[in-house]
Amino acid sequence: LAMGGNYTQPKFILLGITDTPWAQAPLFVVFLLIYIVTLAGNIGLMVLVWVAPSLHTPMYFFLTHFSLADVCYSTVISPKMLTDLLFGDKTISWAGCMTQFHLFALFVTAECHLLAAMAYDRHVAICHPLSYVLVVSPRACWQLVAWCYLVASLCALLYTGCTFGGSFCGPHHVDHFFCDASPVLRLACSDTHGCEAAIFALAAANGLGTSVVILLSYGRILHAVLGTSSAPSRARAFRTCASHLVSVAVFYGSLFFMYLQPASRHGSRDKVASVFYTVVSPMLNPFIYSLRNREVKAALGRCGRMVLNL
Repeated sequence: LAMGGNYTQPKFILLGITDTPWAQAPLFVVFLLIYIVTLAGNIGLMVLVWVAPSLHTPMYFFLTHFSLADVCYSTVISPKMLTDLLFGDKTISWAGCMTQFHLFALFVTAECHLLAAMAYDRHVAICHPLSYVLVVSPRACWQLVAWCYLVASLCALLYTGCTFGGSFCGPHHVDHFFCDASPVLRLACSDTHGCEAAIFALAAANGLGTSVVILLSYGRILHAVLGTSSAPSRARAFRTCASHLVSVAVFYGSLFFMYLQPASRHGSRDKVASVFYTVVSPMLNPFIYSLRNREVKAALGRCGRMVLNL
């Protein structure tokens, strides 16, 4: 990274979601409740999978890492946003801004690849049940998760280098509620076309590559279910796939809107799109992917009875 940015632009000012004074307190309450639900749902799921032997399966192994990614990147964004809304001190150091963006890029990219791994796991389980134990072995699960984090780490380094590698000579104001690539690059006084093209290409490779895996996997699942199952099983499979695909559509749709459009088209709507994948999606995922499952409900019931007996 060029050290010039660290001297010429020592601090940024996050303009936040809105500059309307009367809206600050209601937004603080709403986003605080969402963050609490996000932590409770995702951490609760991780603890439940850890203590319930019936959930020690590949599907819930991937879900725990998915929940971990949700908790991590939500925590990278929400506490700073909440303190800005509550206290009004919206300054963030250059190093803090870079760290926030790097961790955000790391966990969001990991989540994209974890979604693809989860879709592949369900595809093998439903379409190739006889070979499921061999294909999705514990060793294969760890390799897939390690691959997700490795790719995410490398991509996050490239995203961060492209975003913060130039010089920042003013103004100080980041027109966003967190340090994201596009609003930060608008503050650079060096040429950013190459960096914007690199970020676009990398985001397209990650987003489109993983989304194709997800769509193909669910397409094969629906084809297999339609051909072999009874009417109630088909209806249940449709409901499950539909809820998963709605979650994927919200997550990927807002990401694509943010990162797969020309820099000249970015504007005030970016903040609305960002709220969906940074705040709303991490809150909804535990309910969509796990808490509607019979296995999770049964494990929750058993844990509840154990607590009551104690």
